[in-house]
Amino acid sequence: MQVRNDTQTGLSAEIKIVPLWAWALAGIAFIAAQFFFNVVVARHSGGPPAWARPLLGLVAGLGGVCFLLLIGYINRDAKRRGMSPTLWTIMALVIPNALGIILYFLLRQPRSSVCPQCGNAVQTGFNFCPRCNYKLSPSCQQCQRVVGVNDIYCPYCGTPLHDQAAPASSPSTKLPG
Repeated sequence: MQVRNDTQTGLSAEIKIVPLWAWALAGIAFIAAQFFFNVVVARHSGGPPAWARPLLGLVAGLGGVCFLLLIGYINRDAKRRGMSPTLWTIMALVIPNALGIILYFLLRQPRSSVCPQCGNAVQTGFNFCPRCNYKLSPSCQQCQRVVGVNDIYCPYCGTPLHDQAAPASSPSTKLPG
């Protein structure tokens, strides 16, 4: 599966993946909440006082906006992570009390990285690309665990990592004289 290499991080990059349809629905929901509380409820005599109606409209509108933007985010983020966007969108909508949204964020898979040689999607933690066998991160030749770039010995099995000879660990037999 070919993927793009997205290098942006942070909240602004995450907001950019929310689709246009979610923004449009969120805007409609906000306007509908304002209309409902400031026009429809205002016509009923037993409704909330005049000072509370704009506040209720604002709170309900912002709640609807947040819910719809989260649904749009889940739809795009699930696709980006190689999960079923339709299934997760339906689950987030159908499971009540926002439990579907919470479940998504608890159970979502980690994002895939991209192989620099062939562009294949690679799961986080892989040492080699499954398509072209490109070495993605330095690893120990003995135990195949990921090691640091500057490590001299493997922290897991103690194997020397570089071709250079290991420093002698025995004390010198020459005594200063």
